[in-house]
Amino acid sequence: MSQATLLRLATAGSVDDGKSTLVGRLLYDSKSVLTDQLDAVERVSAAKGLGHVDLALLTDGLRAEREQGITIDVAYRYFATARRTFILADCPGHVQYTRNTVTGSSTADLLVLLVDVRKGVLEQTRRHLAVGQLLRVPTILIAVNKMDLAGYDQAAYESVAAQVLAVASELGVTGVTTIPVSALEGANIVERSARTPWYDGPSLLEFLEEAPAGAELPALPFRFPVQLSLRPQEAAKPEYREYRGYAGQIASGTVRVGDPVVVLPSGRRTTVAGIDTYDGPLDEAFAPQSVALRLADAIDVNRGDLIAAADGAPEPSQELTGLVSWLAERPLRAGTRVLVKHGTTTVQGIVRSLGGRLDLDSLSPVPTDTLDLNDIGRVHIRLSAPVASDDYTVSRRTGSFLLIDPQTGGTLAAGMVRGTTLFDEAAEAAETLNWSI
Repeated sequence: MSQATLLRLATAGSVDDGKSTLVGRLLYDSKSVLTDQLDAVERVSAAKGLGHVDLALLTDGLRAEREQGITIDVAYRYFATARRTFILADCPGHVQYTRNTVTGSSTADLLVLLVDVRKGVLEQTRRHLAVGQLLRVPTILIAVNKMDLAGYDQAAYESVAAQVLAVASELGVTGVTTIPVSALEGANIVERSARTPWYDGPSLLEFLEEAPAGAELPALPFRFPVQLSLRPQEAAKPEYREYRGYAGQIASGTVRVGDPVVVLPSGRRTTVAGIDTYDGPLDEAFAPQSVALRLADAIDVNRGDLIAAADGAPEPSQELTGLVSWLAERPLRAGTRVLVKHGTTTVQGIVRSLGGRLDLDSLSPVPTDTLDLNDIGRVHIRLSAPVASDDYTVSRRTGSFLLIDPQTGGTLAAGMVRGTTLFDEAAEAAETLNWSI
């Protein structure tokens, strides 16, 4: 499976905007539903007295499970067409599960946000747009759903589309695409519908098949988090006993034999002597390939180190400032001890201060002493060892981190490295925050 043909997408939207039906329609029309699953859905639909197959039943079972306590997991669905393979993160729409949208969107190339044409932009629509912008999801698609209940009226669609684009502009989101759809009747889902002759754009699936995916990774600066040092034991074949390589997945950028690199956090500089794979050596490799790098000099490199391009490498620091989406039931306060997982390294840290939280209703920052469940806020963390990270606006891969409970191992927050210049320093004195989403 090549990166060009794989698209990771997430779905979001308010409760009852038709997200489950849309996901079910995509699975059904792409023939990604097993026969026994479809038979069961048909039986339940008939028992409910429906005159049609309720495709929402294909996903509602897992949603019910999440509502009963599985509050972080996102249901992943897999389907394919003749042109592309998809991994779909099915995120719930309830307000208390906003954190699920963060989880599902964190690795997405595209976010499909549903809006009910009868209701327009709701509070949760604004939340999900804000999350998409904070996570720098490259493409956002707005599916204006339930057009069948509006008589496929062009004016109704254009009114809602204008509302969404206005909110997106307020958040600084650009390049948003809107499509009028009816997930229930399948209009503009797989094929363009004759019921919307006034719409001349692509169907939802056509848009998904053409959307860019992962194209930006090779163009970014080279970053290689080391997962494993490869040093064969004495029992290995004689020709391998002197082998010394470092295995991992290229997070971003491109590397070639002979390129100058730096090993962080030590700062030792060297050049790439070889690039090895299971299928043999390469002259060049790029993200997201998994390879083993051989270096020209004998440098002590361990799991958690970062091999980066010598020019423009990040500066290791024991101070980490960023935005976090708080995922835990207990609130976050200054002084909390955490584990910070960044790439392949995990270090101890202590939260020194909170710089405020984002009010997702007014889309403005407000001072706070705590971050509660689903809050998005600024934190400043002191680390026990230096970490080499990029700003999240530069790289989603090396600019993200997790906060972990050192006692239970549970995930506390998903974070994005963001520089202090994004905030007004007066926020530290509980003044009015001035931060940029």
